[in-house]
Amino acid sequence: MFNVTVLKMKDIIKYLVGISITIVFVIYTTRYFSTLKNSKNEEDKKQSKIEIFQFGTLTSCLDKTIPTMSSINEEYNKMEQENEKIESTNYLEEFLKTEISSIKGIENLEKNSNFENESNNLEEKEQENESEPKEEITLASAEKVNTEVVTPNPISESYNVQYGNVKIKNQTTYELKEDMLKPDITIDNKNILIFHTHSCESYTSSEKYPYTQTGNYRTTDLNYTVTRVGTELENYLKQYNLNVVHNTSYHDYPSYTGSYTRSLETVENMLQTTSSDIIIDLHRDAIGSRPDYAPTVKIGEDYCAQIMFVIGTNEGGLWHPNWNQNLKFAVKIQEKAEEMYPGLFKPIMVTKSRYNQHTGKYANIMEVGATGNTLEQCLNSMKYLSAVMNEVLK
Repeated sequence: MFNVTVLKMKDIIKYLVGISITIVFVIYTTRYFSTLKNSKNEEDKKQSKIEIFQFGTLTSCLDKTIPTMSSINEEYNKMEQENEKIESTNYLEEFLKTEISSIKGIENLEKNSNFENESNNLEEKEQENESEPKEEITLASAEKVNTEVVTPNPISESYNVQYGNVKIKNQTTYELKEDMLKPDITIDNKNILIFHTHSCESYTSSEKYPYTQTGNYRTTDLNYTVTRVGTELENYLKQYNLNVVHNTSYHDYPSYTGSYTRSLETVENMLQTTSSDIIIDLHRDAIGSRPDYAPTVKIGEDYCAQIMFVIGTNEGGLWHPNWNQNLKFAVKIQEKAEEMYPGLFKPIMVTKSRYNQHTGKYANIMEVGATGNTLEQCLNSMKYLSAVMNEVLK
C-alpha cells in the first residue's frame, strides 16, 4: 500500500510564505551578526560561521526544490560580498587614518622638540654673546696721520711699471700704457661682495689671538683666518653705510685642490641675489721663501699689515674681457690710499691667470699681510682700507 498525500494550492502558498519569512528572518539575523563581528570574540565568529553554513545548506536545498529562489540567493551572496569589501575597505581606511595621525603626532612632537632645542640654543648663544665683551668699531680719523713702512727683515720690492705714485709689477707680456692704467671709471653699482677662495689661510699666532694650526699656517677655525679679516672689513664698510655681502664658506677644505672652482660657484650664486661690480677675493700672501715675512706699515699708533692687489688677465687663455677694468679699479683704490695712508699697499701684481675675476667689472684679489703678520695687524688694516674705499665710493 502506498500513502499518497494530496497537496492543495492553498497549502503550497502557505509553505512558500513560511519559507520566505524564514529566509528574510535569517538574512536580517545574519546581517545583524556581521555588523557585530569585529566586537565579538573568536567563539562568536565560529558560531556565526556555523549559522551561515547552516543557512547556506538550507538555501542550497531550497534551490534544488524551488528554482526561483536561486536568483534571490545569488543576489544575496553578491550583497554580502560587497558588504564585506566595504567593511574591509573601511577598516583599512580607519587603520591608515590612525597610523597617519600617529605619525603626524610624532612629527609635531619632534618639531616642537627641535624648536624648543633651537630656541634654547639661541638663548644660550645670545647669553654668551652678551657676556662676552664686544669690540667697538672705531673708524679712521679724518685727520692726517703719519705713516711709515716698518717691515722687519723686509724683502725688496720689485716693480716695472709706475702710474703716479702707484707701482705695478707686470708679469704679463702686455704693455701697460697710460690709457690702460688711467682710473677713468665710474662706479655706479656700489654693492660689495667679499669671499675667500682660501678660507683657511692664517697668520702668526699671538697672545691676543692664539690658535692651534691644522696645516702650515692654516686652520679650519675661521675665527683666526683671513675669513675673520673679511668680517672686519665688512663691519667697517657697513659703518659707512655701504652694502656688503660676505660669504664665509670653506673653499679650500677639506681639499685645497679645486678651491677656485668652488669659489666661482659661490660668487655666481651671490650674484644671483645681489648685483655687484665690486667683488673682493680676500687672501693672505703665500708663505714664500720666508715664513716670518711680515710686511707692516705703521699708521699713527696702529701697526697694520700691508695689502697687495693681484689682478689677473686673459693671457692664460681663459675668457676675461674686463681685466683692464679690474686693473683700473685697483689703480683708483691704490691711488687714493697713497694719498691718505702711503705704504698701506704694496705694488700691484698683474698676472697671466684669471682668478675668477671675469665675474665682475671691478673684481680683484686683495692679499692682506703674510704668514709673519699677526691677526690683529691684519684687522687694523681693515680700518684704513675701509676709509679709503669709502672715499672712492662717495
